[in-house]
Parts: sequence; structure tokens; C-alpha cells
Amino acid sequence: MKLQRRLFMLATASSLLAASFAIPSQADDSLLTSTAPDREAKLEAAAKAEGELTLYTSIAQNDLEPLIKPFEDKYGIKVTTWRASGDDVLQRVVQEQKAGRATVDSIHISAPEMEALHREGLLQKTESPYYADLLKGAVPEHKEWVSTLLSVWVQAYNTDKVKKEDLPKTYADLLDPKWKGKLGFEAEDIDWFTSVVETMGEDKGLQYFRDLVKTNGLSVRKGHSLLNNLVVAGEVPLGLTLYNYMPVQAKSDGAPIDWFALEPAIARANGIGVVKTAPHPNAAALFSDYMISQGQPILTSLNYIPTSTKVKSPLESIELKIADPADKLDNASKWEPLYDKIVLQGNPG
Repeated sequence: MKLQRRLFMLATASSLLAASFAIPSQADDSLLTSTAPDREAKLEAAAKAEGELTLYTSIAQNDLEPLIKPFEDKYGIKVTTWRASGDDVLQRVVQEQKAGRATVDSIHISAPEMEALHREGLLQKTESPYYADLLKGAVPEHKEWVSTLLSVWVQAYNTDKVKKEDLPKTYADLLDPKWKGKLGFEAEDIDWFTSVVETMGEDKGLQYFRDLVKTNGLSVRKGHSLLNNLVVAGEVPLGLTLYNYMPVQAKSDGAPIDWFALEPAIARANGIGVVKTAPHPNAAALFSDYMISQGQPILTSLNYIPTSTKVKSPLESIELKIADPADKLDNASKWEPLYDKIVLQGNPG
């Protein structure tokens, strides 16, 4: 779903919430916003008393158990998960709030959706002693969600189809006609497109993509896993927008795939937040703390990029540019028509 449609849906739902439905009262946030020295101990005790929490997330299904089980084992708090795409999580949260159902405690999805939920007043502010350990920009000023990991777009190639020494070293190298008909792109990666354009300068960046589409074309596919599989199969010799962990995992399984990164590599944050009507707010806040502290090495072991500076990043030698979720929401009406025309329709104009 496009950002404009997400925001329209949320704005409409918000007015309905205020006008037509009884929303459960806001959870007690006294511990969530405390900065007292004993906050951590009190929060843990309150969370254990609640004993459970419900998490809606877009984290890959196979990664949920290794990430959540250590939290459950340590604190004795049961985590019930519902996993879907970020768009589906967003819609479900809005629909439940619209119906006056206080079901979910914690949400973990990509940053643009988290920021949209903040703007609609569905999340609540939290403090944490672990915020100080995070990368610059990981904690929005409003503190209603916090970045837990970065999904970095890298380029991946089929090692049977493309020689390592022939790989492009810059974005400009992709304009070489030898890449004609060989480039794959994931249909939803507007953040990558806009961030690369902004890095180059708007006029130059838009012209770059017009030239790329006109000269070599882009094979647009729906789904990062599909694109990764097509690179493995050799149908797409070079994929431009794959999440960093995908080719790493496929390569470790023996697939003919490897990756590299054109710099600056573009990253999208995923974040976690506590729902304003959470039935178990303290357990949700404790889980958020866990995700940006003890959970960071686990995320790294699962090939995600951590936001904590206390954990060694597997991509620390690569220059990163983190896509700004607020900018993408604010300027959706500007970028989406350009993206649709140039990339999705293949019409450089």
C-alpha cells in the first residue's frame, strides 16, 4: 500500500475513532516515562506481574523464536505474536482501535508505518536508559517508537552469470549498456529510490534513473524473497534492492549468489513502540528495552544490522544513509508519482 493511502486510511480512522467509538483508556505510563534510577527494577517487577504481552510484527517468521524465547525465559513473560507485512499490521491496529478493542501491546514494523501510527496518536511516549547507546537518529524526538534494527539494501548477483571483477563500483557504472536486461528491482522500494535521488541531488538523481531505465531497463518484481530467488536462479543476474541478510543466508546454504554494496548504501529502520491502549504496558516497555539491549546481539546473529553502538555491526565499514521516515510521509505526494512513472511504469519521459 502506498504511503498516501496509508495516511488517508489513518486520518479517516482517527476521525471515526474520535467521533463514533469508545476507545479504551490510555495505559498507565508512569514507569514508561520515568527516568528515576530505580525505574528499571520497578518496570521489571510490574512487567512480571502483568505476565504477558501481545506483539504485532513484520519480523521474519523464522526469526521470531530465537529473538523472543530468551526474553520469555529470562523474565517469565509470555509473548504472543501476530506476524504479517507492515501494511497489514498497520491496518489491523487501526481497525482494532476503530472497534474499541485493546488487544495489542507492542508493535514492531518499519519506520514509516511506525511514524504514521505516531502521527495518528496510537502510540505512547517511553523513556529508556538504553537510548543513549543507540545510533544517532534512532530515537525520534517524540520518543513514541525507537529503531531496533536497520534493513540495508544491498546489491546481489548470481555468481554463475556475473564475474566479481565485472561488478559496478558506483551507481554511475550501472549505466553501462552491458547491464541491459540484467537488473532487478523490488516494487515497493520507493525509499531506496528517493534516498539515492536525494544523495545525488534531486535533478541529477531523477535524470540518473531516467537514463538507467531508458538505457538498461529494470525488471520490477514484487517481493524481496522472490527477487532473491530469481537472482539465485539466474533469471535476474543482478538485483539492485535486496535486504542484506537475504543473499547472506542464501550463500550460506550453497546458492550461487553473493552481494556487494554501492555506497552510500541505503538503510530503512524498523522500530518498536508501545500502543497507547496496551493492556500490558509495562511488559511491552520491558520488551522494547530488551530489543535495544540484550536483543541486539541476537538480531546481529540473525544477519540484521543493530542500532546499538555497543554491538559490532557486520556492515560497519560501509557508508550508510538511513532513509528519513518523516520525510517520506511528508513528501509522499511528490515522490510517488515520479516513482510510479519512472520505475514501475518504465517511462523515463
